[in-house]
Amino acid sequence: MSTELHHLSNYDEQSVPDASNMCFGVVVAEWNPEITGALLDGTVRTLEKHGAIPENIHIKTVPGSFELIYGAQQMTKNDGFDAIIILGSVIKGETPHFDYICQGVTYGIARLNASQNIPVIYGLLTTNNLQQAKDRSGGKLGNKGDECAIDAIKMAKF
Repeated sequence: MSTELHHLSNYDEQSVPDASNMCFGVVVAEWNPEITGALLDGTVRTLEKHGAIPENIHIKTVPGSFELIYGAQQMTKNDGFDAIIILGSVIKGETPHFDYICQGVTYGIARLNASQNIPVIYGLLTTNNLQQAKDRSGGKLGNKGDECAIDAIKMAKF
């Protein structure tokens, strides 16, 4: 959870296991590419910072956030991944579409975590406006992608 009291990119580097022998799947939504691209950059940079080699970071794109569930599910079928990260951004609009998408993705990823043997890390930004999304994708509150990478490494080691 991101608040003014929690910077997404601050963490104890000593608490992060070595990721040099780990393989990661990353599923990124194409919707809101300015935000999801920044999340992806943070994720990849942080995975590599902790030893993951580029050849062991497999990135797939899906059209929107709702499709992240299917993308992650397909990646769980690959025995080579130690963890999967989903990255998306849903910005609240004038219709209830926001609520349905956020709830559906949250439920779908929770279901995958309960039914699969590979951790699926939740990197969906659910914000009220574009500025909040920017603040959480490399802005004043850090980058959720950094946090997702750390979570993936730690959960893969779990």
